[in-house]
Amino acid sequence: MKPTKAAVIQAGAMLFDTAATLEKFERLAGEAASAGAGLCVFPEAFIGGYPKGVHFGAPVGSRSPEGRDLFRRYFDGAIEVPGREVQHMGEIAGDLKLDIVVGVIERASPSEGGGTLYCTALCYGADGALLGKRRKLMPTAAERVIWGMGDGSMLEAFDARSGRIGAVICWENFMPMTRMSQYAQGVEIYCAPTVDDREAWTALMRVVALEGRCFVLSANQFMTRADAPDDFKPIQGDDPDAILINGGSVIYSPLGEVLAGPVFGEETILFAELNPSEIARGKMDFDVAGHYARPDVFTLEIDRSKRSPVQ
Repeated sequence: MKPTKAAVIQAGAMLFDTAATLEKFERLAGEAASAGAGLCVFPEAFIGGYPKGVHFGAPVGSRSPEGRDLFRRYFDGAIEVPGREVQHMGEIAGDLKLDIVVGVIERASPSEGGGTLYCTALCYGADGALLGKRRKLMPTAAERVIWGMGDGSMLEAFDARSGRIGAVICWENFMPMTRMSQYAQGVEIYCAPTVDDREAWTALMRVVALEGRCFVLSANQFMTRADAPDDFKPIQGDDPDAILINGGSVIYSPLGEVLAGPVFGEETILFAELNPSEIARGKMDFDVAGHYARPDVFTLEIDRSKRSPVQ
């Protein structure tokens, strides 16, 4: 890792309008690069959107035709990896010479059946190459209606120009074993795309920084009712100013110090200088996957195989 200026994007997707969201992605990445950033982190489900406040007509034991229509619309806005949108975002990263982590809604490839959506994080290098993807291991609550589960084959960290990057999505961060899978790979920059806008989320991010002795960059959406189409009917109501996702993006140092944020209630970009010497300073007295581990007492076994229903 070398000294890097990092940018965390706090902005909402244009729900059900992937083309417009890609334009917003390009504009915001350009603003971050113009400010000198070498790394830019976008929120969970930025491309494809997070339809907060609807249940897709799926109460326990029942599904409605209207809910199926809404899911079809959401499905149509998802992207395939690889695919033309993925290539376009890579071209943007390469043109801006910017490492980028971005949350997307991924549509399964035809070889996987093509019918399932995944909440995924993509990691691009500053040369525009797609370094890899991470599918969310465990969708939370009603997310399980619209997203499938990832597997252990995508738990790897990524080596980018700005450092060794991990991407752990939203409530995966509450899973201690998922966090440990990243610490054990020497993650220096721990990216946590999310839509959790509670103040408690920032407390968890501070724990991750202290636990992993790594920089933590958490990017959340700020989304209002106006960012969704007129016929979208969330439980928050139809007032265009109603806040659906309230931000709370934050950047922490390896010793749990606030470097930027948290910011609530507005669209913004957070910046912070990441100095790699801070990681070594933090690990002097606590290295959870090194000298502070007790492999004689505790071990974590990770199945890294790709899972398929047909062999």
